[in-house]
Formats: sequence, structure tokens, C-alpha cells
Amino acid sequence: MTSYLIFIITTAGIYGLLTLSLNLIWGSAGMVNLGLVGFFAVGAYASALLTTMGGLPIWAGLLGSIVIGAAVGVLATSATLRLRGDYLAITTLGFAEVVRLVALNERWLTNGSDGVPGIPRPFFAELGSQNFPIFYLLLVLAILAVTFLGMRRLDTAPFGRVLKAIREDEELAGFAGKRVVRFKMIAFAISAALAGLAGGLYGHFQSYISPDHFQPLLTIYIFLAVTAGGVGRPFGGVAGAFVVIAFLEGTRFLAELIPGISLAQAASVREMMVGLALVLVLQFRPQGILPEKRMTAPHIKTAEVKT
Repeated sequence: MTSYLIFIITTAGIYGLLTLSLNLIWGSAGMVNLGLVGFFAVGAYASALLTTMGGLPIWAGLLGSIVIGAAVGVLATSATLRLRGDYLAITTLGFAEVVRLVALNERWLTNGSDGVPGIPRPFFAELGSQNFPIFYLLLVLAILAVTFLGMRRLDTAPFGRVLKAIREDEELAGFAGKRVVRFKMIAFAISAALAGLAGGLYGHFQSYISPDHFQPLLTIYIFLAVTAGGVGRPFGGVAGAFVVIAFLEGTRFLAELIPGISLAQAASVREMMVGLALVLVLQFRPQGILPEKRMTAPHIKTAEVKT
């Protein structure tokens, strides 16, 4: 039971990094990125290949997942940042599917559907199989905490305020002299870098990755986490990640309690519950559990003029 709890909390921590990534690009800049799982996969494969085929140390692999994730994010969005709303969402969704198909078919690089086995785990030989999960949990939570503090600082910095101005009225932000495309590009690069880091941590945690690990459903989970926690607020997204993991694992046992259904049907029931949860959140709590704190101008009191 303890090992199971450590596993789901570690997974929630990795999902927390993904919510910070999505919250920056969607919650702050207002751009819908349905290709989040694609950047997650890029980071996972980058770190896995650098440490297995390239023989680099794990820290270099994780650094590579950040750099390569950011670079791919810039390349993938350089021609699409002028798109808005549904068009950008469809484009990023297509990008994620392209990444998955490349990982599935380019066997010379990714080993295809067989995946990449033997991804090294940090200090696994020294700690052993009993102590490694606890160490990795603390490592993931530490990285999540540092990233959260950085994102919260960025959220209140001038850069974050410009992103929110772009989110509210892109044309007005442009009229105010802000280079909208440049700010969007930087935001997308940071978001992709965070997703890449999450992918690298996931690969070294699992010690094996394959295209099946990067299904579009993961993006839906992260959207549910950010929506439930609070769009535009970093802490809300992180809290939402832990809530979503608890919900997913709870429905695993709940679906199995339904009599007369197979395991495959139980899995389908779980996905239906996820969809229903998203609908209910959007219907009754669209601002999330911890909604964004909106900045309002102070009331200006004017003296009455007597005539």
C-alpha cells in the first residue's frame, strides 16, 4: 500500500509540472494548447535517448529534455502563433499526434512500438529498489516546488502581466506597444520546456517509455486538473493535479465494484467518469476550486463641488 501511495503521489507531482506548463500558456496567455502531451513525449524521449544511446549522465538528460522541449516548442509554433482560438488548438493537437506517430514508426531512433527500455534511474544502484521510490518522490516534489515558486514569481512579474493583457485583449496589448508575437513565443517556449522536463522525469521514473504512454487523453487529464484547480493561478493547477490523480485512482476501484462488467468495460466507465467530472466542473465551478485573483483598480473618490 505504501509503495502504491508513493507511486501515485510521484505521478501527481509530474502532472503538477504539466499543469504549470498548461497554466502559463492557457491560463496566463490565453492560448489553447491541445498538444501538451506531444511536448511531454519529446522531453521523455530526449532524456531517454541521451542517457541510453548517448551515454550522458541523468542530469544532462533532464537538461536536454528542457532545451529540446523548448526548441521544439518554438519550431512547432513559430508559424502558428498568429492563429487564435480553435485554429491554434487544432494545430497543436495535430502536432501531438505527429510526435506520437514519429515515435511509433521511426524505429531507428525510438525503437517503435517496442519502446525504449533500460532508462537509467538516479542513484538506483546505491539506494536499491526499496529506497529509490521515496528518493524520487522527494526529488519530483522538490523540482515541483522550485518550478511553482518560479511560475508564481513570473505570474506577478511584468512579463506575466503582459501575458494576461494579451489574454484579455490581444489587439489592445499590441496598440499599447507590446510585441504580442514575441511574448507568445517566449511563453510557448517556457511552457514546452516545463512539459519536456516533466517528460524526462517520467521516463527516468518508469525506466521504460513507448508511444502508448503518450495518448491524447493525458492532455484531457491536465486540462481537467487546471480547470478544477483554477485557470490562471499556478497553485490552483498544482492542487488540481493531485485532485485529478486522487479521482482517477478512486474511480479505478469504484468501476471494479460495478457487477457484471469486464475489465475493459470498467476502464471505459472510468473514462466516462472523467468526462462527466469535466462537464460538471465547467457547469458548476468554471472558475475552479482556487480561482484566479483578479486585480481591480481602486475606487477613486472625488470631492463634491458645491455650486
